[in-house]
Amino acid sequence: QVQLVESGGGPVQAGGSLRLSCAASGRTFSSSGMGWFRQAPGKERTFVAAISGSGVSTYYANSVKGRFTISRDNARNTVYLQMSSLKPEDTAVYYCAARGVMALATRPAAFDSWGQGTQVTVSS
Repeated sequence: QVQLVESGGGPVQAGGSLRLSCAASGRTFSSSGMGWFRQAPGKERTFVAAISGSGVSTYYANSVKGRFTISRDNARNTVYLQMSSLKPEDTAVYYCAARGVMALATRPAAFDSWGQGTQVTVSS
């Protein structure tokens, strides 16, 4: 299992930007497909974005497409989520997740390691 440590969350006003980081350790980072999920108050955890081990393939939830960008720096064992044009609906705890293969995935069950989560609060 890979260990994931998230950072970068915090309060931000609507329309603002925030970059989340997820530092990974425990296995070869480049072999791990990565994903970001979020859980809003009183709601289920949902998919946000995913990236393949190489970074070549990415995929986004429709709700964040065009506003969020997932990227990774394998040399630094870190995956990022650049969040722009933030909306109050984006308020949630954001979780980084890893899987043991390079392929991109969007299902929570496809990921076997999870970070502790970082709170993003967007006010209007």
